[in-house]
Amino acid sequence: MSENEQSTQVTYADSGVDTAEGARAVDAIKQMVASTNRPEVIGGIGGFGGLFSAAALKDMADPVLISGTDGVGTKLVLAQILDRHETVGQDLVAMCVNDILASGAEPLFFLDYVAIGHIEAAHMAQIVKGVADGCKLAGCALVGGEMAEHPGVMRPDDYDLAGFAVGVVDRPKMLDPANVRPGDVILGLSSTGIHSNGYSLVRRVLGVDGVVPGTAEAAEKRAELERPLESLGGETLADALLRPTRIYVKPVLAALRAGAPVRALAHITGGGITENLNRALAPDVDAVVDRRVSGDANAAGTTCEFGWHVPPVIDEVCHRAQLSPNEACKTFNMGVGLCVICAAEDEDAVRAAIEAVGEHPFRVGTCVNGSGQVRYADEAAN
Repeated sequence: MSENEQSTQVTYADSGVDTAEGARAVDAIKQMVASTNRPEVIGGIGGFGGLFSAAALKDMADPVLISGTDGVGTKLVLAQILDRHETVGQDLVAMCVNDILASGAEPLFFLDYVAIGHIEAAHMAQIVKGVADGCKLAGCALVGGEMAEHPGVMRPDDYDLAGFAVGVVDRPKMLDPANVRPGDVILGLSSTGIHSNGYSLVRRVLGVDGVVPGTAEAAEKRAELERPLESLGGETLADALLRPTRIYVKPVLAALRAGAPVRALAHITGGGITENLNRALAPDVDAVVDRRVSGDANAAGTTCEFGWHVPPVIDEVCHRAQLSPNEACKTFNMGVGLCVICAAEDEDAVRAAIEAVGEHPFRVGTCVNGSGQVRYADEAAN
């Protein structure tokens, strides 16, 4: 044996990968995963693939499978600084299932991928519980996933999440932006807050950009974020910023199945209203959003009174960042998590169907001749 060769055994555990703890983590989440099962699920987790029966699809005239994948983004950094991991799994599911809902699809099953510096079963159970909760809210089954331990690549307490959802819609019932026409009405469904987009700006504004979780600086920032704020009605920034993304699947599908004549949907995610509503427009149609600007703008031009409720945490971040209305609308959802487009003559019917399932839609704007862009009524007036 040369002097450069190992004289003692080096195990996988010695290199930083604890397979035994990984097995304990799987055991800890089995019941959570099982709680999301649908009748189509075959078997459970632990195999080399998730099994899901497609027998029900034969009852459709032309079943179309729709898939979506996404992550939670840098909202995870705040979760790590605050050591609160119970809700980010719901964010992960929401980002995927709300996207495939935009085609009118019912989410069928979901898979997650967790990359982490060091696996601890209790920590992993917190994260996966959020995923399971999200799947139950969406009515889809969590059929599998992966927990990947990355020692030497990630800090022990660092992790990232990715998700993948598959849904189905019968082609004759599929929502299509090509059906949107000038004169159509745009309704909004409320968001719970910032959801899962814009957190790189949030972290910069709050002074936590670059803060390493687990350090003294992180503890100081955590204490600051956990102080109640009058501007948030006594709520803490920690609670408001980690409130999970709303999942719109069940109420919207219920309205569609009740016959609501919806033409298109837009999930308002990264890029805000400006860069998502246009994805639900025909090429020759513009959306004119009425955000009802009023009052005298301050030096930064941030005064903008919207015609619907904007969660206080969004107002707080926009104020601290001194965002103009246009920058705000292409960064955050501004209180609109999902846009629903319908013909003007169908507005009452669509509102009634959505209200019947417990939602409170509000007018966001109208559609006009154009080129697939989002415009704002206050700009047109100036």
